[in-house]
Amino acid sequence: MKKFYGKDVYVQSVGVKNELETDGFAITVCQEIGVELGRHRVRSFDEMQDWGDDLSGFDLVVALSPASQRRALELTRFFHLEVEYWQILDPTGLGEGREARLEAYRKTRDQIVARMLARFGPPGEPAA
Repeated sequence: MKKFYGKDVYVQSVGVKNELETDGFAITVCQEIGVELGRHRVRSFDEMQDWGDDLSGFDLVVALSPASQRRALELTRFFHLEVEYWQILDPTGLGEGREARLEAYRKTRDQIVARMLARFGPPGEPAA
């Protein structure tokens, strides 16, 4: 989001649970399009709240897995907050060998980019 829409939007990345590190394959395929994930820290919904990012301050939650959709809906049942589920390929464990795995991650990356562009429009245009 930040690469495409810059400071026009406030974005936080959050998951159902905290992973210790960002996936190396995700880092590699995002670098291919100029997105730096090497310093990205994965955090959970609970951590987000602990750090003071109140979900009521957001307009939209985009869930990329059924588990994150359920958690977002549970956390937002008291707020007027839109939750969208984007059915995206989970590349974890797909492919035999490095190149096949990278190709699965590229497909996922490209699906996310396509969904962002469809939902929010091309960079530089007002969001939908």
